[in-house]
Amino acid sequence: MDTVHAAQVALWVIVLLVALALAFDFMNGFHDAANSIATVVSTGVLRPTQAVLFAAFFNFVAIFVFHLSVAATVGKGIVQPGVVDTHVVFGALVGAITWNVVTWYYGIPSSSSHALIGGIVGAVIAKAGTGALLSAGIGKTVLFILISPLLGFTLGSLMMVLVANVMRKSSPSKVDRWFRRLQLVSAGAYSLGHGGNDAQKTIGIIWMLLIATGYSASGDVTPPSWVIVSCYLAIAAGTMFGGWRIVKTMGQKITKLRPVGGFCAETGGALTLFLATAMGIPVSTTHTITGAIVGVGSTQRASAVRWGVAGNIVWAWILTIPASAFVAAIAYWVSFQLY
Repeated sequence: MDTVHAAQVALWVIVLLVALALAFDFMNGFHDAANSIATVVSTGVLRPTQAVLFAAFFNFVAIFVFHLSVAATVGKGIVQPGVVDTHVVFGALVGAITWNVVTWYYGIPSSSSHALIGGIVGAVIAKAGTGALLSAGIGKTVLFILISPLLGFTLGSLMMVLVANVMRKSSPSKVDRWFRRLQLVSAGAYSLGHGGNDAQKTIGIIWMLLIATGYSASGDVTPPSWVIVSCYLAIAAGTMFGGWRIVKTMGQKITKLRPVGGFCAETGGALTLFLATAMGIPVSTTHTITGAIVGVGSTQRASAVRWGVAGNIVWAWILTIPASAFVAAIAYWVSFQLY
């Protein structure tokens, strides 16, 4: 009887952790909606309500486009097999969600992705020390903290220079008219990349949980279908509710954008996300689009970028992993004491 009761408790714990993971996924969409729609809203191409529905649609459509390479990295490539348990997953999610809530409240465009990675790292270290981490998975994730905004910056600025040369003989009104339409394409592409990379991080942690508790085999090539569908639905739903505090920062405080600039920033960001997702690297959509927006602004003149705002954002990037790791370690300890 005790064994049956223990199994029932364990199942309910797993159900609650899956619900918590989907809440994080929803918050990821809510928190990072600004990344997809800030430029298209701030340039006036779409109204906010239209923009969130547009972005949410492409967030979900990504389920049919991308392989689950990022989910495999998060689920199997960060922690040594056998270390993860329900306490580790709980700690990781609490650490990530706490950091997301704090940065959302203050309107800081931080990284949900790196908050989750930081949460996993903090909970695992609290349980088994740094030796339980897989350096390859951690290394490429940390490396792309630097690479993704730099690549976004480079591609965004190159796109802006290319467009400026191609359209140099066109009138400003004609350029504006063309790129108001083209920005719908670039915003859709960026939302596709956002859904493809970010939903897979939650798929990965649920997969990690199911493997640790025996509900999925470690040799499985993909997680259960219900995990994939529910995670894409959760992030799309989160995007529909939007993150308006962060939209203002991303769309206007860093640099003023016109439709042509929005197109170049979104295209540069989308290309970066497509590349990272194909390589199985969980990158920050926030870092990527911020780098692209700064790149676009800097092609006009250095003073077009509000470097003080950009600097505050960079500090949030630096603090994300250690802050979420610290909270995750405490949450792990509390969970272990209580259950």
